Amino acid sequence: MHVADPNEDGLLNRAAAGDSSAANQILMQYRDRLRQMIAVRMDARVRSRFDPSEVIQETLIEATRKLPDYLCRRPIPLYPWLRQIAWERLVHLHERHLKTQKRSVLREARWDWELPDHSVTELVQRLVASGTSPSHNAVRRELRECVRETLNQLSDDDREVLVLWYLEQLSPGEIAWILKMTPSGV
Repeated sequence: MHVADPNEDGLLNRAAAGDSSAANQILMQYRDRLRQMIAVRMDARVRSRFDPSEVIQETLIEATRKLPDYLCRRPIPLYPWLRQIAWERLVHLHERHLKTQKRSVLREARWDWELPDHSVTELVQRLVASGTSPSHNAVRRELRECVRETLNQLSDDDREVLVLWYLEQLSPGEIAWILKMTPSGV
């Protein structure tokens, strides 16, 4: 889970006062977290054409353009705001390159997207600890299948909380902002 940077408020205040190096620094500190989110969410078919770095670059360019307005209002914590911009860029990329005749990605609810197989496997791995003996490996394989089946039976909201917590490593407060829930609901 990501731990909040205690200097973030100071950087935000300096950026709001017009310090462009503080604005750049505050955006760059979230680059790796954005990369993780995009890696979890990007469809393999899109990944074969585009590198996640392209989505991050577009996100940071748009965030730089929108930052003055954000700094005036600060409606939500910075990372969920940046993540939303990245999410919109990713949805646009998927829509443009995976659009079908009858169903657009944009018509789907935000967390109705199925996770790419590599992300589902990663989530299962993180929920089931690993070991070394052959018998333990067999038990874990069986447990992984049970966990995968259970994940498929969860509501979209519950599954999304697990993805945000385990794969994107967001805090309960960040998850609450993104899913419009209370931290205790998370």
